[in-house]
Amino acid sequence: MPKKAPELGALQVSRLAKPGAHAVGGVAGLQLKINEEGARSWVLRAMVAGKRRDMGLGGFPDVTLAEAKQRAREARAVIHAGGDPIQARREARSAVVAASAKAKTFDQCSSAYIKAKSGEWANAKHHTQWETTLETYASPVIGALLVADVDVSNVLKVLEPIWTTKTETASRLRGRIESILDWATARGYRAGENPARWRGHLDQLLAKPKKIAKVQHHEALRVDAVAAFMADLREVEGSSARALEFVVLTAGRSGEVRGSRWPEIDLEARIWTVPAERMKAKKEHRVPLSTQAVELLQRLTKSETTDLLFPGRKDVLSDMSMTAVMRRMGLTAVPHGFRSTFRDWAAEHTNYPRDLAEMALAHAIESAVEAAYRRGDMLTKRAAMMQAWADFIDQLSKSKKVA
Repeated sequence: MPKKAPELGALQVSRLAKPGAHAVGGVAGLQLKINEEGARSWVLRAMVAGKRRDMGLGGFPDVTLAEAKQRAREARAVIHAGGDPIQARREARSAVVAASAKAKTFDQCSSAYIKAKSGEWANAKHHTQWETTLETYASPVIGALLVADVDVSNVLKVLEPIWTTKTETASRLRGRIESILDWATARGYRAGENPARWRGHLDQLLAKPKKIAKVQHHEALRVDAVAAFMADLREVEGSSARALEFVVLTAGRSGEVRGSRWPEIDLEARIWTVPAERMKAKKEHRVPLSTQAVELLQRLTKSETTDLLFPGRKDVLSDMSMTAVMRRMGLTAVPHGFRSTFRDWAAEHTNYPRDLAEMALAHAIESAVEAAYRRGDMLTKRAAMMQAWADFIDQLSKSKKVA
């Protein structure tokens, strides 16, 4: 039977200074180890699963003799029960590290989500809108919360103050919070139902947006006023006015027109090819050019410093440049509204199929099945439609003013 070490008292332990392992007694295998630099630490030497192991119990004097004995007894109890206290401690530490890695705040997840998904967004404005709404309304309320702890009461605390006064903003914010929480769930940062989900959840707690706020669409000019407007517009000088004229003739988006460049234009084929990276749907879009659109481009003076069709003072025209032209003309409509005007014309004044007009507007095909089978872009048919649109615009006298 091995000889038991004499049990040392606290004062005796404090006087130990010689490098090496010193048995202190009281618990079998409990030792105070002292290294060459004089640092002292507690170690329990024991047989674990048939192998002799050393288990660290902490440094001295931070861990007192009494505390070291208690830890040693607890470890020996685990060993006696057939367990491995060293492995159990490793697993516990690993669990803490894993939990720490998953402990992300809502703000952290918000930033990571925007970074991960912004490549899908058509322009920087969309990126800014996400950041602004979240920073303004969500971050002050739930930004510092662990995303795993965000519940329906937190989401309502964000949304309720603006739900009836800024309904459209609140509705978009809800969708953004839902997307971030879905992303956090997929990354393993939270579990369970999404507290920002609308259908079957928040729709039972908040008023339906359409019931409390009328949807505000981009204001558009009436179809019967476009011809007179164009007559007036052609009298206005400047790059912004010409860009606006091109917007009307092509039914293009403001950003697509403002960023258009000469290499995208094939005057001989009468086609403007907008590259995928500048399209909302991230898909290349060919725009057939009417005679009027070609003549407009032929009248433009090419810059020696840029290949932009409609250059601004420094680079690309600003987002408000064309709107400013319309305001100076005394109109409250906006450039984007001409897409709606074109759509109304196609529906009310022509027999062109709905799908043809939708394709001219570069709208995504809603049906995934139909999108999978449709390969062409009906360019020839769209060319005839865009020429008819340009001719319709020119049908009234150029001297007539907007009603």
